[in-house]
Amino acid sequence: MVAAVAVTAVVAVLLRWREGRVRVGGSSGPELPEAVRAALDPGAAVTLVQLSTTFCAPCRHTRVLLSDLAGRVAGLRHVELDVTNQPEVATRLGVLRTPTTLALDASGAEVLRVGGVPKRDVLLEALRPHLPHTNG
Repeated sequence: MVAAVAVTAVVAVLLRWREGRVRVGGSSGPELPEAVRAALDPGAAVTLVQLSTTFCAPCRHTRVLLSDLAGRVAGLRHVELDVTNQPEVATRLGVLRTPTTLALDASGAEVLRVGGVPKRDVLLEALRPHLPHTNG
């Protein structure tokens, strides 16, 4: 019983630690599923592609946060893609949970990804090198 509680506690701490953490991407543009490639805006320096599902409560919070951020930062665009009926998209991208946010440059190269609800300041700081210099 004590071992089960200890394992549960460790898993909970690891999940909390990973929540909203920004990870540098490594996937290249040509491998993107068509649904994601169609969401790219060649006029934006970075497109935030939010992968969501229908009944995902954190997805709603992420949508509000990312839409607001994209509305305030030049060169940044936000698109939400519901993968409820497109699980192959999530599978091809290696996405195991929603929300997951992919930051893609204009060519479709993955700049970074965030599993869970992003932390606004951490995300903006990670995106800053990929955005036009006029954003400070």
